[in-house]
Amino acid sequence: MPKTLIRDARVVLPAQTVETNVLLEDGKITGIDAARDQGADEVIEAEGLILLPGVIDDQVHFREPGLTHKEDIETGSIGCAAGGITTFLEMPNTNPPSVDREHLQWKYDRAAKLSRVNYGFYIGATEDNVAELRNCDFAPGIKIFIGSSTGNLLVDQQEALERIFAETTLPICAHCEDETTVRNNRARLEAAGKLTIHDHSRIRDHEAAIVSTRRAIDLATRHQHRFHVLHVSTGAEVPEIKAAKPWITAEACPHHLFFSVDDYARMGSLIQMNPSVKNPEDNAQVWQALMDNDIQVIATDHAPHTWDEKQQDYPASPSGLPAVENSLGLILRQVVDGKCTLQQVAAWMSDAPARVWGIVGKGRIEVGYDADLVLVNMNLEHDIVNEKQFTKSRWSPWAGETLPTSVIRTFVGGKTVFMNGEVISEAHGSPTRCDHARGGYWNTPDGIGL
Repeated sequence: MPKTLIRDARVVLPAQTVETNVLLEDGKITGIDAARDQGADEVIEAEGLILLPGVIDDQVHFREPGLTHKEDIETGSIGCAAGGITTFLEMPNTNPPSVDREHLQWKYDRAAKLSRVNYGFYIGATEDNVAELRNCDFAPGIKIFIGSSTGNLLVDQQEALERIFAETTLPICAHCEDETTVRNNRARLEAAGKLTIHDHSRIRDHEAAIVSTRRAIDLATRHQHRFHVLHVSTGAEVPEIKAAKPWITAEACPHHLFFSVDDYARMGSLIQMNPSVKNPEDNAQVWQALMDNDIQVIATDHAPHTWDEKQQDYPASPSGLPAVENSLGLILRQVVDGKCTLQQVAAWMSDAPARVWGIVGKGRIEVGYDADLVLVNMNLEHDIVNEKQFTKSRWSPWAGETLPTSVIRTFVGGKTVFMNGEVISEAHGSPTRCDHARGGYWNTPDGIGL
């Protein structure tokens, strides 16, 4: 395989950023601080650019099979490449859902043919598929919908949850919103009059999130089962998560960091999400939890719907928004604004998700690690424009905003999959199948208690 030398980049290492040269060969990082005149088949002049580890997004919904008019594995992975995401982990709520080996294998086979970046797929929990969960050896983890789902993916009965936490070994993540609270809130508001988009955060309120997160944490700690709290939306959840270390890790999403109930009047259903956006105070508290390492991961919860679907009157409008193309830029804007460091961004978006999900050899720039990388110009602004989005839905809730940075080039396994605003259509890179079989950090002192 050809050698590639990335020369004079500012390289974001775990402890520092240094200007140096990075050598890539056979899909791996084979040299840091390589000689400037190191022989290579391609030399990339990267003076003035930042080299980051590729982003690992541990929560996306790519809608395949069953809902591919919204997104599919190929278009979602292209959006990832454009946004500097080199690995995604996809959720099981497709049609049919991925709740057994057969349907999970279908996704892996499909991604092997079409994905431009590395991929993994969770197996979904139901009330009665513990045997499948127990015997699944090729998913990175189990996803439970403790609320906010329909059909057999909704798991709300305590007996079923106890069995899942007690009888399985894969790490578990969950959507935590208490279904009883949500239903009671909705019934009360419906009785008071016609629902509006502003009611979404009253239906899916703070209490719904806190009760469910507390319930899941209790299960995880009693059964000593590794558990990851998805999309934390309230500041009140943070003390519960913090008190439960080391068994618990957690993540935040851009929409819960940068949108609040104050934005409904301007954005309407474009920011309708489950869990719902909350108050500005919650935005600040979730951000502070990242700074304090009480929340370790930033992920997108990329959940696209078509523009027409989102324009329906509430509550007919669906919950979810696309984010894979813009998440890195949104967080790098915080670096430009002096609110965090490049090391923190690399930890939140690359290293921590690799450790949480046991994706060995990914998540940092280090000799021997996979050459999943992203070159960024921190001084090149770009506008977010709906028509220029690569993902199938072709819109963004951040459309009209200008980000101060731009992704210049994305590498997967040492191969370029995106460069200067264009997807490299003739190359799929060297995507890696990410699953539990690769091993895991969660059983090492270096992993638990991130």
